[in-house]
Formats: sequence, C-alpha cells, structure tokens
Amino acid sequence: MQINPNFSRLKESYLFSQVRERTAAYQKAHPEARLITLSIGDVTLPLGASVVAAMHGAADEMAKRETFKGYGPDRYCYGYESLLNALQARYARLGVSLKKEEIFVSDGAKSDCGNLSDLFSAENIALIPDPVYPAYYDANVMAGRKVVFARASAENGFLPMPQEGVRADLVYLCSPNNPTGAAYSKAQLQEWVDYANRTGALILYDAAYEAFVRDKELARSVYQTEGAKECAIEICSFSKTAGFTGVRCGYTVVPEALVRGGARLNRLWKRRQNTKFNGVSYITQTGAAAAFSEEGERDIAERLTYYRENADMISDCLRRLGIPFTGGKNSPYLWVRCPEGESSWDFFERMLSKANVVVMPGSGFGESGEGYFRITAFGRHGDTREACERMEKLLKKG
Repeated sequence: MQINPNFSRLKESYLFSQVRERTAAYQKAHPEARLITLSIGDVTLPLGASVVAAMHGAADEMAKRETFKGYGPDRYCYGYESLLNALQARYARLGVSLKKEEIFVSDGAKSDCGNLSDLFSAENIALIPDPVYPAYYDANVMAGRKVVFARASAENGFLPMPQEGVRADLVYLCSPNNPTGAAYSKAQLQEWVDYANRTGALILYDAAYEAFVRDKELARSVYQTEGAKECAIEICSFSKTAGFTGVRCGYTVVPEALVRGGARLNRLWKRRQNTKFNGVSYITQTGAAAAFSEEGERDIAERLTYYRENADMISDCLRRLGIPFTGGKNSPYLWVRCPEGESSWDFFERMLSKANVVVMPGSGFGESGEGYFRITAFGRHGDTREACERMEKLLKKG
C-alpha cells in the first residue's frame, strides 16, 4: 500500500478546523463566557420563504409515484431545466449568454474548486494569490502540482495583476476575494483574460461572492470581459447568495469554446462528472431555482442588505479606531491590519480572551496574510453590534 506522498506537504491542520478547536478549548475552560463568532463565513439568516415553499413542494412530488424523480438528467450533467433556465436568465441580466450545456450543477463551489484539478496534469504550474482561500493551495498540493504565488498587499490593493515572465498554466482568481474583500474591476479582469489568452493559461474564477458587488465598474462574472469564454472556467455557489451553506448547491460554467491541450474542457468535465458524481438532489435544485424567481430575488436582496448593514457597522467601528482595512463595501469580508504590529495568531488569542470575539487569523490564508485578520459580516445584527462595542473597548486608545 502506497499513500499519496503529497499529503505530507500539507499543514497538519486545516485553518478553519484549527480556529474551531482553539475556540472550543477556550469555551470549555471558560463556560461563563459568551463568545461571538465572526470568523467562519457561515450565514445566519434562514432560507427565504419562496425557497422553503419550493422545497416542500418538491418533497411532496417525491412522495408520489407519478412525480417521483430518480437520477437527474445527464443531458445537462445533472442540472434540471428549471434551475438551468434560472441561471441562464441570471447571467443574461449581466449581459452574458450561456448555453444550458455549459452550466454544470454541483454541491458547492468548494467541491468544484478541488475537483477541477482532475482535468489537469500534475506537471502544470498553478498560480495562486497570497493570501487566498486555503482550498486552492491544498487541492494543488494534493495533486503534486508546483504552486507559485501572486502576492497581494496593501500596495497593489490586494489585487495582484499579471506579471510577464511568470509562467503559469492554471490561474486561480477569486473576486470579491476571500479573505481580503478586494474585487477586480472589469478593466483589471480584462488584463488577466488577455494574459491567459496570450500565454495559453487557464483561469479558474471563483465568483462565490459576486452578489455582494455594489459598484458597477466591478466585475460580477469573468464572462463580462472579451475573450473569457476561450480561457476561463467560472465557479459559483448559492451558499452566500441564498443561504445554502447547509443545503449545498453550486454551479460551474465550462464554455464549449474552451480548448486546452487539444481537448474541449466542457467534454472532459462532463466525462469526469459522469464518472464521479451523480448530481444534486431534485429537492435542492428546485429550491435553488426558486431562489432566482421574482420572489426569491427579493428574498436575496433582503439578505444581502442585512449582511451589508453588518459590514457597514464593522467598517464604521474600524474607522473610529483608525485601523486600516479593505473589503466590506463589495464583499461580506473585511481584511484588517492587526494593531500594534501583532501577529495574526497573537491578535486572535487577544480578541478571544479579552473581548470574547472570534476572528480569523490572516496568516492561515498564506504568508502574505501575516499581520492581518479577517472578520465576517455574516453574523446577526445584535452580535455584530456587540462585537464592535467589545472591540472598541479593547482597542480604543486614550
């Protein structure tokens, strides 16, 4: 028996698990403490009424012989037409035209970010921003791939741009970014698309937080740029848009025009999914389609407004404290400089023990994240307000 040796290159513990473990240990030692968690990017509002009603209806259908559904339709690789129609319409509102055959429904963006690695040789080089969501790096390390980094810093607005002379086969972009909250403009994204088409690289574009974009000059889809269908795969999710973190549904767009290594990646991805995946449940997909109905869009808008109000609350707090940060306006995340030159984990421990507020240490997102922390706007209003009050009490000078 031979174990994949690349697992030895991974950190011993996944960032989010480590935060949970430290938080649980503190709570056990201090059962009287009321902890407020603004670290994990999990939503707190329930599913919209239209989604719940649609899922109840779908469950009732599954209870009747004449409307029961078994395996999903593999013509569109397990996407039901009701959901695919809703996704086509959503992209059309962004000025993007897609075929149903180009949209693949999945159980979430995280799964597809990792699974897409199956299509590419271990000899390819992956270019990954630093700091960034750990799953991108871990998936490529598991595959035995060399990883190079595009450093994101305050100097470049946490939005690294292409650098001539840097060889990359797979380019990972996340906008709005997790963890920094920075978002590419359409013009900046066009530079990446031009780079990919010029060099033959492939962009893997994570748009999980696109619904939070407020500014019109910012991109919500990579396909809002010219030539993107020839060089980019887009991954998206219902988790933060419609509150599906516990339901699990997402989608990946692989254009038919996308060719690399003489192969159409749309066909390869469909072949891969047919072999290793049997689709998302009919009940879940029915709820996802309802999320993009007229009523569902109103529900989404209400939830986005709620979380944006949290982001504004945290932003105002940080401004009063004079602490530099990015994100918040076009993202549910705020990327904050640790005060007084503290390390990320030292600040995490201070916030936990002195303010009973849990944040996410930036160093867990890569070397360039050291000295920063991430705070999420996905909490409840009352908890977010109280966390801000505690933070101000702890960090206010004078």
